[in-house]
Amino acid sequence: MPTTLSAREAHRAKQAPQVPGVLPVFHERWSPRSFSDREVSRESLGKIFEAARWAASSYNEQPWRFLVGRRGSETYDKIFASMGEFNQKWAGTAPVLLLGAASPKFSHNGTPNRFAFYDLGAAASYMTLQAASLGLATHQMAGFDQEKARELLGIPADYLIGSVIALGYQDEPEKLGDKQLIGQETSPRQRKPLVEFVLEAWGKPMDLG
Repeated sequence: MPTTLSAREAHRAKQAPQVPGVLPVFHERWSPRSFSDREVSRESLGKIFEAARWAASSYNEQPWRFLVGRRGSETYDKIFASMGEFNQKWAGTAPVLLLGAASPKFSHNGTPNRFAFYDLGAAASYMTLQAASLGLATHQMAGFDQEKARELLGIPADYLIGSVIALGYQDEPEKLGDKQLIGQETSPRQRKPLVEFVLEAWGKPMDLG
């Protein structure tokens, strides 16, 4: 008998309640930690980055840069080496590791781009949704040493560093081999209700019917 949920059961448990009129992919996307050995094709990667390409950005600057590490490459090893111990326990099973960065200056005049980090996040969100639509899983993480990543990967000193993203196909939760990780992999997700962050005035929730 299985000791925990299967990959399919865990995926089903993580689904948010469907809301009519909202694209299903928004409710289907979640962040597993158990990844299979199945490789991600270059074709799928191309589609994921094409989605990022069309994210909105201030002055259409598109300040983002994504370093792509495929398993067995130097870039993969360097991104992995920059991670904290907790994330290294599971992230090494993902076939692709990505690191996002953003230029803090506009290319047309060199002035500060105060929204570069915001725009990088928008591009990353597009990527995760496109990946989900292709049956792929992503897990974004902040648990890594930014300066170590900067040094190992040769990222210019003035670039802002975003998150590391693990990308691949979801695998069985029990393969994580850690009770805490398995529990996180199989427990239902929760989100704040809309009344907590959709406001018609500061401190006054908007009535959305």
